[in-house]
Amino acid sequence: MSDDVLERWLVEAASVLGVEAPDAAARAEVLDLARDVAHNVARPGAPLTAFLLGVAVGRGADLQRMREELSRLATRSE
Repeated sequence: MSDDVLERWLVEAASVLGVEAPDAAARAEVLDLARDVAHNVARPGAPLTAFLLGVAVGRGADLQRMREELSRLATRSE
């Protein structure tokens, strides 16, 4: 998917949801978390964890701090 297609998708999806499209830094945070969860927990956990992160951020949690904590949790050694 090209950057233009992704950008258009995010703008349209955000409009439907009545929220602002994420900036590049926020997208990177979410994609980093999704990668960590998909590779270290389970692939289906990536979108579900991103959803949980979005709910938490929507309730006022700090995106970067929560992403760091969840990534640490996903990549901890068993």
